[in-house]
Amino acid sequence: MNLLPIFPLDLVLFPGAPLPLHIFEPRYKEMIADCIAQKMAFGVARVKESAVAEVGCTAVILNVAKQYDDGRMDIAAEGVRRFTIADLNHDRDFLQAEVTYFDDDEPVQARQADQDTALQLHEQLFETLDQEYDLDASKPMLSFQLVNVLPVDLDFKQSMLEMKSEQERLETLIEYYRVTIPQVEKTIRTREKASGNGHVS
Repeated sequence: MNLLPIFPLDLVLFPGAPLPLHIFEPRYKEMIADCIAQKMAFGVARVKESAVAEVGCTAVILNVAKQYDDGRMDIAAEGVRRFTIADLNHDRDFLQAEVTYFDDDEPVQARQADQDTALQLHEQLFETLDQEYDLDASKPMLSFQLVNVLPVDLDFKQSMLEMKSEQERLETLIEYYRVTIPQVEKTIRTREKASGNGHVS
């Protein structure tokens, strides 16, 4: 029986997304050491109120950025493939699971027009927020690249991870941008008006 080591974290990992980690707990130092020795991936599953999400994403270790004398380490990993947890295993100090891997039901690319619209709205949102973002639009599954850097709650990100259609994910993102951008613009105008004591030049 092949068990996948599971790292429960307060985040949602997407395929293709970078995952820098500082490993300091003894059980996870053991887990990561095993993964490095066996050239094996581990799974990342969101933890919420002590419960582990049923759907997660595997991560491969790209390199160990720093190794400390006490066994702690800084690693660079990257999300690879989604999975559903069938059964949890507590035989070792760290969590393991029997998992089933899955991909989109529709492996076809989403409509180009929707990809272009999502990118344009994404850029508009971050310009409005006056924030920068790191995005590689050339990677497959654009939706994962976009939602990974969005300042949204983890429930939204988890729902995106679980969707099995790139077209559906992009449509969901486009709807999010169209609702959020006007709200952000209104908030900024209100703030500017307040700071100007009711006078906006």
